[in-house]
Amino acid sequence: MNTRPIRVASVPAGHPYVAHLTSDQPAPAHQPGTGIVRLPDPLPDGAAPGQWWPPVVLDAAWIRAHRDDFDLLHVHFGTESFSTEHLAGVVDALHEVGHPLVFTVHDLENPQLVEQDAHVRHLDLLIPSADALITLTPGAADEIRHRWNRTATVIPHPDILPLDVPIPGGTPSEQIVVGLHLRDLRPNVDAVGATRTLLAAVAALREPTSGSALDVVARIDLNDRVRDEDARGRVATLVAASPFATLHEHPRLSDSDLAASLADLDVAVLPYRHGTHSGWVELCFDLGVPVAGPPVGYAAEQHPESFARFGGFAEGDAESLAAAIRTLVQDAAGRPGAAGRPGAAGRPGTAARPGTAARRALTAARREARRAQRLEVEQAHAEVYARALSAVAVA
Repeated sequence: MNTRPIRVASVPAGHPYVAHLTSDQPAPAHQPGTGIVRLPDPLPDGAAPGQWWPPVVLDAAWIRAHRDDFDLLHVHFGTESFSTEHLAGVVDALHEVGHPLVFTVHDLENPQLVEQDAHVRHLDLLIPSADALITLTPGAADEIRHRWNRTATVIPHPDILPLDVPIPGGTPSEQIVVGLHLRDLRPNVDAVGATRTLLAAVAALREPTSGSALDVVARIDLNDRVRDEDARGRVATLVAASPFATLHEHPRLSDSDLAASLADLDVAVLPYRHGTHSGWVELCFDLGVPVAGPPVGYAAEQHPESFARFGGFAEGDAESLAAAIRTLVQDAAGRPGAAGRPGAAGRPGTAARPGTAARRALTAARREARRAQRLEVEQAHAEVYARALSAVAVA
C-alpha cells in the first residue's frame, strides 16, 4: 500500500490562505492523517525573500522539469501574471506528465483588475480544464455550475488571524466607531463612493429625527502610498468637511498593527465595487468585528451571523448603510438583530463592543472554532486531492 504523502505544488504556497489550510492539530484517532505536503514556492529570479510572484510553478517548462517532484498542482492566485496562452501551455504540460490540476475559484471577479476580460478568459480555460474545483461559498458554487456546468466543492475560508498570536481586544470608546480601511486603493475599492456614503450614514445616525440618535463617528484609514492620488485627494476633502470623521494616513500596516486597528472598531465597512469573496471579512470575524458590506459577490455568505448588507455606494444608499450599522450596533448592545443569528457551524453570532469582556469571550470562542475548522478544511482538501488523483489515474 502506498502511504507516501501527496506532494502539492501550490500557486502560491506562501499566501496566508494556503498556509492556513494545514492544521496544527492531530487527526482524531478514528481518522487517518491527511498525508499532504505543500511544497514551498520556488523563488522567482531576482525576487526578495518571501516574494512568490510571478509564480515560478505556473510554467510548462517547470512542470516538465519537476514532474517527479510533485503529484498535483493546486492553483489559487496569481494567474493575472500570465497570458491565457501561457496558462494553456501549463494545462497541456500537466496532461503530458499525468498530474491533476485543482483550482480554487476564489475570484469570479478579480479584485486586482478593473477590466475583467482577461480574467474571464482565464476562468474559461481553467474551470473546464481542472480535474477538481473548490470554492468558498454556496453562491459561488451555484454560479460556477450555471456558467460552466461544473461542480465545485465548497470548503469555507479558514482563519486569517494566525492561531498562535494574541487576539487584540480593542480600545474601549464611548463613541461608536465605524471604520473604513481603504489601504492602497486597489482597483476594486470605491474609495470616494464608500467614504461619501459612510459620512452621510453617520450624519443620519446622529440625527435625532432618524429615531434614537447614536453617537457614531467614522474613521477612514488610508496608506501613505496609494494607486490613485486623485481618489486620495477627494477622500481627504470629504473627510475634512465632516465634523464626525477622521482620516488616518500611515505607512502600510504590519499584520499585527492591522489587527489592532480593526479591533478598535464597532463596525467595519467594506469599500468594494466588485469582487467575489473577502479575506477582510474573515479577519474581522476572527477579531469579533461585525461587517457591513455592499451587494458584491458572495462575501455575505462567508459569515452571515456577523454581516449586514446594504445597498451600495450610489446616491441614496446611505440610508441602507445607516440601517445596517444600526442593526450591528444594536446586536453589540445585547438586543436581537440580524447579526445575532447563530452560525451554521455553531459559531457564536453575537457582536460585542471593543475592549469589553464580551468581545474577549467572543474572539476566544471563535478561535477555538477556527482551530477545529482548520482540521476540517485540511481533511476536505485531502479528499478533493484523492479524487483528482484517482480521476487522472483512471484516465
